[in-house]
Amino acid sequence: MTADASLTWHPPHETDLHQTIGPLRRGPGDPTFLVDAGGAVWRTTRTEAGTATVRIARRPDGGFRCDAWGEGADAAAHSAPAMLGADDDAATFVPGIPELADAHRRNPGLRVPRTGRVFEALVPAVLEQKVITLQAHASWRRLVLRFGEPAPGPTPRPMRVVPSPGGWRSIPSWEWHRAGVDPRRAATVQRVAASASRIDEAAGMGRADAMARLTHFAGVGAWTAAEVAQRALGDADAVSVGDYHLANYVGHALHGRDMTDDEMLEALAPWAGHRYRVIRLLMAAGARGRPRRGPRMAFVDHRAI
Repeated sequence: MTADASLTWHPPHETDLHQTIGPLRRGPGDPTFLVDAGGAVWRTTRTEAGTATVRIARRPDGGFRCDAWGEGADAAAHSAPAMLGADDDAATFVPGIPELADAHRRNPGLRVPRTGRVFEALVPAVLEQKVITLQAHASWRRLVLRFGEPAPGPTPRPMRVVPSPGGWRSIPSWEWHRAGVDPRRAATVQRVAASASRIDEAAGMGRADAMARLTHFAGVGAWTAAEVAQRALGDADAVSVGDYHLANYVGHALHGRDMTDDEMLEALAPWAGHRYRVIRLLMAAGARGRPRRGPRMAFVDHRAI
């Protein structure tokens, strides 16, 4: 099936397709994201022009081929380079310590993506508040399958496009309950959906203004705003402060001990401007976090909002 829009892009720096846009996937069963047998990534989105499916594949010459289908195909294809980290400038990143230098050397293609779709990234971040990731992913999958639209294009398997802002607002209370979403998170999604256009304006703002715009809405705190900034805004410095596990992970990866959020921020201060990049590199390198001393808690994450 011929694509409605196509783009070939040669990155100016090493770019790893899966490492870079992997954070956009909300669990292995995400109906908006698929990696096919050949390693190409399929992703659905909703643009101002309409729904779209984009397929991104690595070319033998090191570039990327981006094919898109749907009413929003042109916008989706032309936004693919930013999603692959075209705007991610790591030139000022100085590892400083051997562990990070080795991680950076081993993962030269790890970039910070920028989708520009702020509201689209906000909804799953809200669903991930104060619950374990597996539970949030199950809620996301059920809601998108139930209320999303069929994805355009020759997808390898049926995929879905996220609901429109109006679609999110129209979901009845019992469907949120069936999806395992409590009334507080459901109300937050419906509240931000009513201001989706104002939220999407954050993509054109500076970092401080964008974060202020996001946290202006009740139910959207620093943790949620950072999770959105890491995906939609290409923010290499966004730290998910308030995450139940992150401070201790960073503390053990860098200094071998537990840390509070304030101590984590102090430890990451030498890499200001690249703090999220540091965290991603530590994880990509398999840096060991806090040792487990007991059974994992079920369905409790205590993430901040």
